[in-house]
Amino acid sequence: MNKAIILLSVVVGLTGANAQKNVNHDSISAEMQALQRVDYPVFKPGERIEYLVHYGFVHAGKATIEVKEKPVKIKGKDSYHVIGKGVSTGTFDFFFKVRDTYQSFIDTDNLHPHLFLRDVNEGGYKKVQNYHFHQDENYVKSNKGDSAFIPTGIQDMISAFYFARTLDLTKYKEGDVIVIYAYVDGELEPVKMRYVGKEKIKAKAGTFNTLKFQPIVQKGRVFNDPEDLTVYVTDDKNKIPVLAKAKILVGSVKMQLTDFENLAHPVAKVD
Repeated sequence: MNKAIILLSVVVGLTGANAQKNVNHDSISAEMQALQRVDYPVFKPGERIEYLVHYGFVHAGKATIEVKEKPVKIKGKDSYHVIGKGVSTGTFDFFFKVRDTYQSFIDTDNLHPHLFLRDVNEGGYKKVQNYHFHQDENYVKSNKGDSAFIPTGIQDMISAFYFARTLDLTKYKEGDVIVIYAYVDGELEPVKMRYVGKEKIKAKAGTFNTLKFQPIVQKGRVFNDPEDLTVYVTDDKNKIPVLAKAKILVGSVKMQLTDFENLAHPVAKVD
């Protein structure tokens, strides 16, 4: 994934996690089921969130992620249709064109994904990827015809974002690490996030009371240090990212909230 869209991955995907080899699927299923979640919906159909991505001092792109107004039927089950898009803009678009679209169809009851679609074009690198999740039978099948066994409750690159927002963060103290497992590029990935504390943060969309996290990423692929990525989410029932910033091997990347609509709850905005 190119440096210019690393921060987009905070919103519509995963970055720098370590693929799990020889994993214990029962253990992962137990870990996922043990995560304590809130008993209210944290988002609703029609929610839309927009971000501006900076590479150094350059406005590199825009990212949006939205839940379509009407749930759809996938495998006979009501599912949220979520679409995440990333596009390069301005001068950056001339040198490195990005046109990425991610889609996930997420069970409205348990937030497990049924179908994941990925269509990316990043500077000429193109990839189309489809995953059909058979959660009841514990396997996933790709558009290439291969299949793999998956633990119960596994997430995809998009659904992991929405599932994470349902976690009851009052159960965690500073320094605690939260782990969510997702199926990414044919591998099980542990998405690890360390809770750091609370902070007031200013973004394009205003000033917000936030919770601060440091996703634990893989050193060497993009980052110099496993703690070079920091994410701030609203300290309210919505838990939407306000700001994400990273030091990378060459330069820095920042993504900030520019607009939002149809949130399920009042937002922790202080101005």
